[in-house]
Amino acid sequence: MRNTARHASLAAAGLLALSSLTACANDAAGSTADTGNGGGKGESVKIMVGGLDKVIYLPAMLTQRLGYFRAEGLNVQLLSEPAGVQAETALVSGQVQGAVGFYDHTLDLQVKGKSVESVVQFSHAPGEVEVVSDKAAGSLTSPKDFKGRKLGVTGLGSSTDFLTKYLAVKNGVNVSEFTPVAVGAGPTFVAALQKGAIDGGMTTDPTVATILDKKAGKVLIDMRTPEGSQKALGGLYPSSSLYMQTDWVDGHKDTVQKLVNAFVKTLKWMSAHSADEIAAKMPADYSQGNKTLYAQAIKSTLPMFTDDGVMPQGGPETVEKVLKSFNPKIKNAKVDLSRTYTTEFAEAVK
Repeated sequence: MRNTARHASLAAAGLLALSSLTACANDAAGSTADTGNGGGKGESVKIMVGGLDKVIYLPAMLTQRLGYFRAEGLNVQLLSEPAGVQAETALVSGQVQGAVGFYDHTLDLQVKGKSVESVVQFSHAPGEVEVVSDKAAGSLTSPKDFKGRKLGVTGLGSSTDFLTKYLAVKNGVNVSEFTPVAVGAGPTFVAALQKGAIDGGMTTDPTVATILDKKAGKVLIDMRTPEGSQKALGGLYPSSSLYMQTDWVDGHKDTVQKLVNAFVKTLKWMSAHSADEIAAKMPADYSQGNKTLYAQAIKSTLPMFTDDGVMPQGGPETVEKVLKSFNPKIKNAKVDLSRTYTTEFAEAVK
């Protein structure tokens, strides 16, 4: 069953194939050695994460640290790129079998002729925050003031770029009337804000917590909760997910089920533990020397996560609405949302 029973016929009919790319992914899966990252021997899978130390993608490393991949007989190698768009590139080029990034990339890729789907949904809110520098705070008080501004995003074509453009258009500012600046996250984002290279920008924790702690900026729009997502975007916005090429999923269902089992177990564990307990499980360097601040960053972001890995109802439609508002290629294309995600694996977790 894919998505729901009514979509079963779509799955049976098959989806767009990327045979040459999948061959690369198959080769990578078969030849990946035990790096130690996966914590032991087992079936090897490479996953690219759009920033391993970002709290929005915390389930990836936490699943590793809790030993849940190993318990499923998997040796998962987690790799990291600073932005989700780079993780997307690694996936479609066949360097890895999975990407942990925003669900919205699956829609963007579909209109480019590539069939990719979310197999487990970590979140029902973006976890993103639009911040503004202290210097610009007096005149930049809402997205209506984006005109003429330099706004930081993790990377051009990234989900932070997508969401920034939507907020602008929704508030009467054309995407050509402001300048998106790729500044990454963490220290590079903070430095750009402090030096005036950007007037504001969209980022996540722990970068947000650091900015507030340094008094380098203020929160303009907070989308770390379902309520914040509803207010800013008009609905639940599924973001962090594990997405994979559909033909690889269809050819490796047992492996995908094991991955989803591990991730859903982590999401349930997160829902039953405090931010301090979660922080204690993460690599020491993720706290950047301030454990209290890191735990606070996790606490602020926890509301974005699901506890079952299932796509939230109505979420894909919100994402489509956001992308269609500024992206002419998506606006003028027919997107088949049923092909951008599956609940088959998350619903099968016992």
